[in-house]
Amino acid sequence: MKPLKADLHCHSTVSDGLLTPAELVRRAGENGVELLSLTDHDELDGLSAARAEAARIGLEFTNGVEISVSWGDDQTVHIIGLGFDEAFASLVDGVVNVRAGRDSRAQHIAAELEKVGIHGAYEGALRYAGNPALISRAHFARYIVELRHAKDVTSVFDWWLAKGKPGYVSHPWATLEDALSWINGAGGLAVIAHPGRYRLTRAELAHLYERFKDLGGVGIEVVSGSPTDDEVRECARVARHYGFLASRGSDFHGPGESRVDLGRLADLPEDLTPVWTRLR
Repeated sequence: MKPLKADLHCHSTVSDGLLTPAELVRRAGENGVELLSLTDHDELDGLSAARAEAARIGLEFTNGVEISVSWGDDQTVHIIGLGFDEAFASLVDGVVNVRAGRDSRAQHIAAELEKVGIHGAYEGALRYAGNPALISRAHFARYIVELRHAKDVTSVFDWWLAKGKPGYVSHPWATLEDALSWINGAGGLAVIAHPGRYRLTRAELAHLYERFKDLGGVGIEVVSGSPTDDEVRECARVARHYGFLASRGSDFHGPGESRVDLGRLADLPEDLTPVWTRLR
């Protein structure tokens, strides 16, 4: 059987993407995506527009969100929720509360960047975000590229915004327990996004997987926007070991900025059970 061309991780202008929800859906359709989920950061407001456009062009769509979670020693982990009821009150209120801290963190990031000679960073990032409640590191990265301090967004994270760099500011996000309760309570499926990106030891990752499963998490992103072959093999091994469903998502943010375009991903290993078998 031909593998389903699914993309269950991407972002629009409602969080830190470059395309509106409708533009994103049209691009996915043009790229041959058969099942799409919009997973904006801690934000649900783009879902209705994305769903309407998907219905218009005949693309299967499922609700999504990417929730920022604090884990361990100052580590941020991202949990994707799929196929949930977007009107579920605890989820709606939860992501609102998570977003509430973005503006204060942004002002702290700008103050740190000011110390290393990057001036006007808050105003510059806000111009890209359009809303203080949505401002993120990606918006700062675009401003720093605009100033020609870096060649691209990835370089900005490497030199200024990642943990241990001058513009990094820690922030308390949701707890893993909260994120899983919101997603599960809304009838959705919880998936760990791009596990290969987290700066955790093997033992720390094992603790994350075990706690995630204990709380009702069901999936792991095996194929994502920037994994190496070794990371895909490791994520596949984890899926087999814990009995996780396998997900596939580009983490697309915009043309010319993301490493992988919508839907342009490798297929999942054939022996894994795709997460969409529980969504469809």
